[in-house]
Amino acid sequence: MTSPVIWSIAGLDSGGGAGLSADQRAADAAAVHLCPVAAALTAQNSVAVEAVFPVPPGQLDAQLGALADDMPPAAIKTGLLGGVEQLRVVTRWVDRLRERAPVALVVDPVLRASTGASLADEALLRAYREELLPRATVATPNQREATRLVGEGCTREQARMLQGLGMASVCITGGDAGGALALDWLASPHAKGWLALPRRDARNHHGTGCCFATALAAALARGFVAADAAVLAKMLTTSGLHARATPGAGAGPARPWGGFITDPGLLPALFDVLPACWPARRGGPPAVEGLYGITDSGARAAGLFDAGLRTVQLRVKRTTSEGDTAWQARLRAQIEAARRPGATLVVNDHWREALALGVDFVHLGQEDLLALSTVDRRDLAEARARGLRLGISSHSLWELARTAAWAPDYVACGPVWPTLTKDMPWRPQGLGNLAWWVAMAPAPVVGIGGVLVPAQLAEVAACGAAAGCVVRGLARTAAHAPRTWQDAWRRGRSAASVNVPAWPEPALAAGVA
Repeated sequence: MTSPVIWSIAGLDSGGGAGLSADQRAADAAAVHLCPVAAALTAQNSVAVEAVFPVPPGQLDAQLGALADDMPPAAIKTGLLGGVEQLRVVTRWVDRLRERAPVALVVDPVLRASTGASLADEALLRAYREELLPRATVATPNQREATRLVGEGCTREQARMLQGLGMASVCITGGDAGGALALDWLASPHAKGWLALPRRDARNHHGTGCCFATALAAALARGFVAADAAVLAKMLTTSGLHARATPGAGAGPARPWGGFITDPGLLPALFDVLPACWPARRGGPPAVEGLYGITDSGARAAGLFDAGLRTVQLRVKRTTSEGDTAWQARLRAQIEAARRPGATLVVNDHWREALALGVDFVHLGQEDLLALSTVDRRDLAEARARGLRLGISSHSLWELARTAAWAPDYVACGPVWPTLTKDMPWRPQGLGNLAWWVAMAPAPVVGIGGVLVPAQLAEVAACGAAAGCVVRGLARTAAHAPRTWQDAWRRGRSAASVNVPAWPEPALAAGVA
């Protein structure tokens, strides 16, 4: 497979720390082909930027023209541009290229050197706001750059103002701020929240903003939507922070490595509210194992327990015409019918009602998490501290990151195969993504979706999942008895051979809202 091509139009750092040098290191780690286009030459070292020499517009135009037909980009990243005329060369080429094919544009507005020296005057700032940023797919300013572009304000409001300039997604990076966590604010059509990882004590961090933007562009070129691309960019950039000896008197360069993609310690958490600390993982044996049944009937759940299943999820949906009293009575009756001593009963969605009825295990979807109020979050956290167990669904990288913020007892990954149970925008994960989830998730993984025959369940088990969900295959009228499914799980477990893919596949097609 040919590596995706991305262009970086940025400055050349004579010290090798930031700019095109950092972009090349990030592109290599992301396994994409980078075309480095010099928009400015800098006289700098690890301590200071001493001079900036913008490349003449004609020379910049010639570089881009030489690439356009032979190596057209799937994504473009811009860094230090040097001046208004250079910026306008870029905008003209973005427009021309987009007439031929879709091209993502990631704008890293390099407005100030890390030493504090300004790299943009008011005319260039205005050109960013009025000409370049409206064409951007994603912008990745740090907090100081966001303030120069849209003024003082809270990070969320700055992101909204930047989006108001025309771009769909913004990630305001906060690696330069203090605190135990390195926090970036992500605002995109699919997800928003604080992307977090524990802060690293690293002497080599020069060029992290360049690495982040290039990694994000590389992920877009690979077909990921912006929210997933930001997760990958956070992982790649963090992998490059280290404490080895520096080549000069100042900070050394960040050096990301290709193995970041399968390092579970680099998976960030996505918090909906500003976090106080990193979530602690729950220890002990998996909370669910083996064949995991799902049914909407308490009586059927009891029958599955009697047939030997250890875990069954009860999915009881409330009708729109059902009043509170009738609904609660029906749910209570279903739960009471399902109970069996020593069995693990999981109630889907209705966590408050389940708690009131003495159930200690609930499953929530991503929509349920987003619907939680401040009071709900507090009460759910308190219930978790008292022993409530929690499973959470995930379908994409950003959903996996959001799941990590809750430190659940298991993570559901799906749909593994096409499913008719729910109408979903997601591509099937396939066994490759399931294996990647198993390697990377912060909790045991449950494979779900499209498991229609026992042979498929055996494949889920062989991927290393802690459990595999079966819905229609465990109905009363199903072709296979529960014992057949259990035997298939055991076969798959005994033949387990987990091959974690080098990269996960995008679970959502770019352009899907």
